[in-house]
Amino acid sequence: MDAEPTTAADVIGALRAEADPAQTAKIRQRVREGEPVIGVRMGTLFDIAKQATDLPRAEILALLDEGAYEPRLAAFCILDFLARRRLADEQRAELAQLYLDRHDAITTWDMVDRAAPRVLGWPLLIGAYGGWDTSRGELGILAELAGSADPLRRRSAITAPLWFIKKGDDADVAQGLRIAEMLGGDADPYVRSAVKTYRKHAVRRVG
Repeated sequence: MDAEPTTAADVIGALRAEADPAQTAKIRQRVREGEPVIGVRMGTLFDIAKQATDLPRAEILALLDEGAYEPRLAAFCILDFLARRRLADEQRAELAQLYLDRHDAITTWDMVDRAAPRVLGWPLLIGAYGGWDTSRGELGILAELAGSADPLRRRSAITAPLWFIKKGDDADVAQGLRIAEMLGGDADPYVRSAVKTYRKHAVRRVG
């Protein structure tokens, strides 16, 4: 891709230019039945998303409205790339709110895993987004997500705290373990696997 994309249409065009039937077959194994797939190698999709990090907010929302898998994954990758920048607390809170407001656009576990730690977990950890207070033992939005009927929201509840393991203190990690306890017997295998991942990394911090 030569020019930096400035619209959702630019991103979608770049994705379609990289369509590969072999990738389509692989991707169909992890998306919902009937979900449209373009067929783009993940590394290529990440590169396109990184080039689109300065996409206007309205264009990111347009990607999230797309029916196909890849444009929406690209949008969550863009949010993750934005979260890696040096941002004010208010900007981090805005990213977290956008993630939560458009959680309906998440249809696969990899969308959660790509964005939840930095986009949601980071602002929660630093107090930039409300509903989280380690000192008072409050789980806030993570408890709400953990209680959702949607397994992908429940996966967000335990994936976002991975940032606590990376940058938080032992009390933060322990709060994440409370979420893991809530979800340890979850009926959905993708939630249980995320719980297992959190516990594996947490034990290295708190034993």
